[in-house]
Amino acid sequence: MGASLPFLARIFRAFRYRDFRLMWFGACASTIGTFVQQFAQSWLVYDLTKDPFYLGLDLFLGQLPIIMFSLFGGVFADRLDRRKMLLTSQYIQMACAFLLAFLRSAHLLHVWQILALSFVVGLGQSFGGPAYSALLPTLVGPEDLANAIAMNSIQFNLARILGPTIGGFTYTLLGVTWCFTLNGVSYLAVIASLFMIHVKFVPAKSREPVLHSMAEGIRFIRCRDGMTPLVVLAFCTTLFGFSLTGFLPVFVQTIFHKGPETYTLLLVFSGAGSICGALIVAAMEKFKGQQRLTVLILTFLGFAIAAFAMSKWLPLSCLLIFFTGVAIMASASLMLSLVQLIATDAMRGRVMSVYNLAFRAGIPLGSLALGKLIPIFGVSKALAGAGFMLVAVSLYFLMARSDVNTSDPLNTPA
Repeated sequence: MGASLPFLARIFRAFRYRDFRLMWFGACASTIGTFVQQFAQSWLVYDLTKDPFYLGLDLFLGQLPIIMFSLFGGVFADRLDRRKMLLTSQYIQMACAFLLAFLRSAHLLHVWQILALSFVVGLGQSFGGPAYSALLPTLVGPEDLANAIAMNSIQFNLARILGPTIGGFTYTLLGVTWCFTLNGVSYLAVIASLFMIHVKFVPAKSREPVLHSMAEGIRFIRCRDGMTPLVVLAFCTTLFGFSLTGFLPVFVQTIFHKGPETYTLLLVFSGAGSICGALIVAAMEKFKGQQRLTVLILTFLGFAIAAFAMSKWLPLSCLLIFFTGVAIMASASLMLSLVQLIATDAMRGRVMSVYNLAFRAGIPLGSLALGKLIPIFGVSKALAGAGFMLVAVSLYFLMARSDVNTSDPLNTPA
């Protein structure tokens, strides 16, 4: 079917589904608000402390609940109404945004409060994330699943461009309080879309013990060809490849000696690259060797991160961070589509919770490690080391031959 459609229609074919359109626009508005707050929060934390460790700690605490609870979230996503789980998650995150705005406006906000609320937001995401990952494939036909995942990546990265841009203007003109307020208001869009969609798959009720259900999901992953390498590779990708944007305030202030406008510029180039990467994946048809291509893209990503880390010229850095955005989103979309295609509806919540745990766990661990290494080695050497580590891991997977019947280390059944 995809080959018979015009090029643009093939790229945006998931928008033929009403429920997907509603979720896409609602999620996009909410994600824009999230990036508005992340822009302000990262800059505020570093401005208050002048210590990159606190930037890493803030990222770590935001992801820690996902490490601790997302497996439980996956179990509940396979036995509860996924829409209700998502609504509860949005309410928690919206409340945290409004609380930050109130504390800042009352001049009561301190770094420890920002860190604590980052943890609470992560707690909401640990249950909302598996529910969203399990709900998304039910909104489109199976033939359009990979396209829907790429389109979802596009809304996320469109928000990465618009969010920091809006955040930069808001921070400069109105102050950080309004950045938090805008994020709180943005959650109303995704809440409204959740009330409007028609959920086609509701998990069957189960009295099976939670730990038993969790173990069943892990067994499913271990028994399916290609799943375990994908989970391991997802963890390594985020461990070494996803900390770049989190430490951009350090680059902006210590390498380029600039302010929030340069921070915004780099984030915009990164987001634009990510959109291009997602569009490339959306236009692709499934082909043999897709798994090998994913590992090649990750190899390129490692080299691009290392080059950005050593660059002292802003125009070159903008170009390099654009290419890292392309590689990050193309590889992430390809890996996620492979996992979603392997999973079944009944197991999707648990499978995606394990995959998301691996994918998200690398972010805080990498951020925390870099937060400690940057004061010792400097931001350029520390981040370049992370890039070269990603290259080494990718080359290992590229050359691995064991446990598969072909030369592709991520071999999966057609």
